[in-house]
Amino acid sequence: MTSKSEWQKLDLRIDPDSEERLFFSEHEWETIEAAAARIIPTDHDPGAREARVIVFIDRYLSGIDYIYAAADGSGFLQLAGAEANAARARNAVFQRMYRDGVVELDRLARQYGADDFARADEETQDSVLVELSGAPKPVHVRLDEHAVFYSRLQGNTDQGKPFFETLCLHVRQGFYSDPVYGGNKDRVGWKVIGFPGPESLKDTMDGSYTTAPYFAEKWDWSDLLLHYEPLQ
Repeated sequence: MTSKSEWQKLDLRIDPDSEERLFFSEHEWETIEAAAARIIPTDHDPGAREARVIVFIDRYLSGIDYIYAAADGSGFLQLAGAEANAARARNAVFQRMYRDGVVELDRLARQYGADDFARADEETQDSVLVELSGAPKPVHVRLDEHAVFYSRLQGNTDQGKPFFETLCLHVRQGFYSDPVYGGNKDRVGWKVIGFPGPESLKDTMDGSYTTAPYFAEKWDWSDLLLHYEPLQ
């Protein structure tokens, strides 16, 4: 097995403003974009639409050409052999999951009187996603309250998850991942959380970028936590 540094590079770039669909049909694109926009909605900050999460997901599902970006950010690595076969098998699962997922979103939307999910109002879309997820809509996280926040959607692997959890993870990835993958347009995802991201993927790979200057130092835990009681 060769290391990724020895893989061939494909001269591919992803334009986040592109409306070209490599996997989705027009209707599927509109539906998944609408769902993503309710998972990370636009409010006083940009959301999934502005970050072009739909482009990230479409390219990710289109095949195996957009899985691994080259270390210098100048293209994507070409998978071959066993790695390519395994990637194609995983991709086929996701493709079927998303196609079936769009059908299910439309079916549920029609139960609420809408023509389909993409054309439903936001309240109806939220109701559909609640029903699809089997869990209440999350409440806003408040930083002035001390409470344990847990998300059942935590994790960074998209293997073995049902459609809704897979979609949520892919939306988060498209919002926060390096822009080379097509999402996080203009680094809006990083700006929303105040993350001073690198100028390019290359900076993270060659060690020239570091977040060390942004770590809080010389603070006591009692100053950082709302309720702090040291162990006896």
